[in-house]
Amino acid sequence: MAKKPAKMFRRLERPFTRKDYVDGVPGIRLRQFEMGNKKGVFPVKLTLVAKEGVQIRDNALEAARIAANKYISRRVGSSNFMLKVRIYPHQILREHKMAVGAGADRISQGMRKAFGRPIGNAARARPGTKIMSLWCRPEAFEFGKDALRRASQKLPTPTKIEIEEGVELLKGKV
Repeated sequence: MAKKPAKMFRRLERPFTRKDYVDGVPGIRLRQFEMGNKKGVFPVKLTLVAKEGVQIRDNALEAARIAANKYISRRVGSSNFMLKVRIYPHQILREHKMAVGAGADRISQGMRKAFGRPIGNAARARPGTKIMSLWCRPEAFEFGKDALRRASQKLPTPTKIEIEEGVELLKGKV
């Protein structure tokens, strides 16, 4: 069965995070949280920040991570940056499956607002939440900014890119 549209799970609902009480919670699809050169020292830090409160599914975070990592590593090399996903998908998403087809309206009358079964995971982001950070050198600033812009296109919320460190090194580039 296909995935439901992300707009069904976008709004912030009551937190439900206790995996030890729930049977059958699917695993998190986010494979890595840190990529690139983890021991390198990079003076410029760019951060992708959420503008609205939203739930971001783990597969959207994984798609954003892959897009940013692939773009920046091809442009500057895998040892010239560090990328980190800063939120973790704690929220358990659940769904009450409804019957479909002819006569389904009579069958599906009961169990309104039912609890549902776990179908996935999501990270809760409020306005101003830092989603991803990218560290790079000043000469790779434009590539880093474009990598985070590409990652933001995979997310269900409008975002902005903030320069947290190294603004003084970017004279004329900002």
